Amino acid sequence: MTGSSGKLGSSIYSSNLVPDILAPSRVELDITKPHQLDGFFLDNTIDAVIHCAALARMSECHKNPELAIETNIIGTYNLIKAVVRAEKSYKKKIRFIHISTDGVYEGITGDYSETSETRPYNTYGWTKLAAEDHVKKLQDYCILRTRFFDPNNISFESAATDIFSSSLPLKELVQIIADLLFIDFKGVLNIGGQTLSDYERYKIYKPTITPTTKKNISKDLEFKIATNSSLDLNLMKKIISREQ
Repeated sequence: MTGSSGKLGSSIYSSNLVPDILAPSRVELDITKPHQLDGFFLDNTIDAVIHCAALARMSECHKNPELAIETNIIGTYNLIKAVVRAEKSYKKKIRFIHISTDGVYEGITGDYSETSETRPYNTYGWTKLAAEDHVKKLQDYCILRTRFFDPNNISFESAATDIFSSSLPLKELVQIIADLLFIDFKGVLNIGGQTLSDYERYKIYKPTITPTTKKNISKDLEFKIATNSSLDLNLMKKIISREQ
């Protein structure tokens, strides 16, 4: 697994849902350094990869697009090349779970399906969409377009009543990722929960949160955010229920 120090990566590791998981630190496995990747696959026999590593903060991607490109696009490309070489060496396919974002869609009308037009609204979304193109060169991949939050760590004091998404709790996403490692599905898959406004969703877990608007949140931002990034989850429900 890449990105073991991030919120999602560390949660996957501590969940104990993925047996025999390897979670190297960035010092041990930096996706921007191809020689480290080749060495890691040489020293270990890998059956599957969960690719969580990314420059994920929209503000950081906007301020430093070169770093976003290096990490999210070039880093993913390096990892894909290493996987292809390892597959040839192992003489078997490697399952690849790629964590993408609902930010590859336009984020205006919502209810986006996997076949909806992709039109990212900021640098982060564009780099993640470009990374998807590299992943699609693999034999056995699953690209997860998703958004998640940690119910135990909602740091902000207000949330918008007019921003909508299908964001799901971190723990639920971890379980789905673990399940998908062993599900025979190749392609792009929207992953999410109930469509709610940010305020409706976070108030469930933080009753003290107060309502605000997208306009108020956006006034100090230098990058665009979505109005409605909700997802059509019919394929997810079909795939997951089929395996249960």
